[in-house]
Amino acid sequence: MKDDLVISQSHAAQSAKAARQRKDGWRRERTQPSLPEVYRSMRIPKNGSTFRKFLAFAGPGYMVAVGYMDPGNWATDIAGGSRFGYTLLCVIMMSNLMAIVLQALSGKLGIVTGRDLAQACRDHYSKPVSYGLWFLCELAIAACDLAEVIGAAIALNLLFGIPLLYGILLTAFDVLLILFLQNKGFRYIEALVIALIATIGICFGIELFWSRPDMGGIMLGFVPSAEIIKNPEMLYIAIGILGATVMPHNLYLHSAIVQTRQFEQTPLGKRQAIRFSTWDSTIALFFRAVHQCGDTDSGRGGISYFRTQ
Repeated sequence: MKDDLVISQSHAAQSAKAARQRKDGWRRERTQPSLPEVYRSMRIPKNGSTFRKFLAFAGPGYMVAVGYMDPGNWATDIAGGSRFGYTLLCVIMMSNLMAIVLQALSGKLGIVTGRDLAQACRDHYSKPVSYGLWFLCELAIAACDLAEVIGAAIALNLLFGIPLLYGILLTAFDVLLILFLQNKGFRYIEALVIALIATIGICFGIELFWSRPDMGGIMLGFVPSAEIIKNPEMLYIAIGILGATVMPHNLYLHSAIVQTRQFEQTPLGKRQAIRFSTWDSTIALFFRAVHQCGDTDSGRGGISYFRTQ
């Protein structure tokens, strides 16, 4: 009799837990926070001004923006500019608008649910679906890392004459350095990334000054053209620009790093966090879009400039 009562209570508790999970939309409960070593490690001023609070939230957007600055992105933009001028700027504009929306949704997911995208997939989908997504993500990570590592090694070889093997080793070392900085504080990584983005921005600013862009042609380039669909070569590069701009791994990253901020776990605190996070990622990706337009102009005019010198 007593054993039957215990069993019935256990079944009732399991049923209540299952009903609660179904109501919340999750198959599993959250077991650990995302990035536990830096989870909620950065305090947000409660009584400061709006600008001060925004500065406390600023940072994750630039971590995301640097993820769009890869060799494939630059290659497609420069190729499009060198072959078709400013015509594909409308593709860059639309793909960046898509990226801004997706990153805002990714940040919202992390703030509201307390899960990153990988944890949300694991806790919402069945095990077969979760394993399938994991396998596809591993393939995507390997493909992206291959381009990043080889691209960095080629850049070191072109700039400093460092052999490719040593360039790959140096690139692997800087990954370990970033992981080391993460343990010292997430702000150090954000400061390093912002400094690198500023350096890239200065370099492209100098290139734009040298190439002397046609402002009228730039404005016309933002108007979609039917020629993009009709011309197979132009369509091929446009698809490459779109694929190199909308980066799925940044969605996983953004949903995790927004949780480094110690915002209030109330509806009002989460709404405020979503607003500041959206501002942060939108501003950062806007500057990234400007860089991307600079890539296109470098392909159109920068290469011809250097050839004439």
